[in-house]
Amino acid sequence: EVGDGTTSVVVFAGELLRQAETLINMKIHPMTVIAGFREACAVARQALEERAMSNKEDQAKFRADLMNVARTTLSSKILTQDKDHFANLAVDAILRLKGYPNLESIHIIKKAGGTLKESFLDEGFILDKKIGVGQPKRVENAKILVANTAMDTDKIKIYGARVRADSMMKVSEVEQAEKEKMRQKCNRIIDHGINCFINRQLIYNFPEQIFADAGIMAIEHADFDGIERLALVTGGEITSTFDSPDQIKLGECKLIEEIMIGEDKMIHFSGVAKGDACTIVLRGASTHLLDEAERSLHDALCVLQATVLEPRVIPGGGCPEMIMGKAVDELAQRTPGKKALAMESYAKALRTIPAIISDNAGLDSTELVSQLRACHAVPGSRMGIDVIKGAVGDMQECGIFESFKVKQQVVLSGTEAAEMIIRVDEIVKCAPRQRG
Repeated sequence: EVGDGTTSVVVFAGELLRQAETLINMKIHPMTVIAGFREACAVARQALEERAMSNKEDQAKFRADLMNVARTTLSSKILTQDKDHFANLAVDAILRLKGYPNLESIHIIKKAGGTLKESFLDEGFILDKKIGVGQPKRVENAKILVANTAMDTDKIKIYGARVRADSMMKVSEVEQAEKEKMRQKCNRIIDHGINCFINRQLIYNFPEQIFADAGIMAIEHADFDGIERLALVTGGEITSTFDSPDQIKLGECKLIEEIMIGEDKMIHFSGVAKGDACTIVLRGASTHLLDEAERSLHDALCVLQATVLEPRVIPGGGCPEMIMGKAVDELAQRTPGKKALAMESYAKALRTIPAIISDNAGLDSTELVSQLRACHAVPGSRMGIDVIKGAVGDMQECGIFESFKVKQQVVLSGTEAAEMIIRVDEIVKCAPRQRG
């Protein structure tokens, strides 16, 4: 739902289970542990909510928040070397949606060649296909019919049907009948008043020639994902029958033209009906690198979209975990009984996140986490781990922010995952069934 935080959930849930194992070995009942964890989770989320801040009303500050969130998300991924460039691309793409919660309008194309830094955002839609032979290479004020229909029946189906003929003249008549049937189908398509026809399936030579003679740009074999997005951004509908032109909604755009990206020709749709649509073209040395870059960028887009819908942000770098840990510790001090031990364990699990951040950066985690605890004894502290300087620093000054929604979901999902495993009393192993 929020697109990121999977590693944090696994680490946090794992640490909760480690703490729970210690408590269960102390003869504390699993349900007591779960009850303590649940109360601690509620208090932790409440503490997080109190410290969250929003700059939704100030566009410049909100954009800066989005940039910081995107950079933080990309820091742990393959795009970390060019995180400023990709953060900018992602923020520009998300802000074009104007709060509309559908990432389908952002199309990502991967093209091998060049460097990651050469990736760019295009304000329009790019289809990774070529325009047919002898057809217009540029169409203005396009009326687009998007279809998923067979356009190959000009071929005689030697293997698909049985035709008994006693002369070559009869075979020619069968072929002519099929051609006439295809001509009628093409004419029904042309009668829609279009100047661009895009089909998911192949368009064979004969119908392609008919479209070229009519001055219609015909684009074949557009993959299903491509025509789904194209129909969405141009405002059209995908159709398979052409008998009722008045019931078919055509797509529209101001200009269709052929462009070159690297060594490949592509079709560019600009001025689409859905003006917020855009395409991010990823460049890179290999397909493996591009696949990983696409996953990283998609995570960043999901986090940014969650931040646009829930604009609150919180300082990162282990700061929120220390805030929540302190709140849970205070709750444990006020709680009588064994549940207090479970709450203290929950606070310890939270504090392992900044410790792991320090360890991953090759820093002394024990020293830094103890310094952080001292800093967070002061109310309103924004201190966290600054891995660049290798010390404790003010996260707001460092520009390290995380999405409030993502962090809240991490705490909830990690707690629920740990609870589910703690509830398991026994695993019954059954020998595999003997196969006869």
